[in-house]
Amino acid sequence: MTPRPSPRLAAIVDALPLRPDSRVLEIGCGPGVAARAVAGRLDTGFVLAIDRSATAVEQARRAGAAQIAAGRLAVRRAAAEDFVLLDGEEPYDLVFAVRVGALDGRHPETAHQALTRIAAATTPTARLFIDGGDPLRELTLPRA
Repeated sequence: MTPRPSPRLAAIVDALPLRPDSRVLEIGCGPGVAARAVAGRLDTGFVLAIDRSATAVEQARRAGAAQIAAGRLAVRRAAAEDFVLLDGEEPYDLVFAVRVGALDGRHPETAHQALTRIAAATTPTARLFIDGGDPLRELTLPRA
């Protein structure tokens, strides 16, 4: 059985400004619980869940197999500070991260690079949310 989001994670997903056609990037997806919850709320949208851990990526792929097969979810191994769009990949309009040190202040040395990479992979009007608010806090993406 696929785990359901914890009350905290469910509140975070509920707070995201999702549209049925959103292109969502989750950074630091872990086993993919939030990514699956977001994918389940989309009609024509798509979620890409990334994590630096090969173990987490494999867990997320296994648990999200049905949504991956339906074309609503993909999982990729990447760190926020190294993330780039693949050739032909469309930019994302909504990004969220829960407990990601490069974005929540725990690893300030990688924050600038991570934000720059995220900005390059998103639409000009994209929004970035992290945990630590009530329940989310919005970060500003650097734009040229």
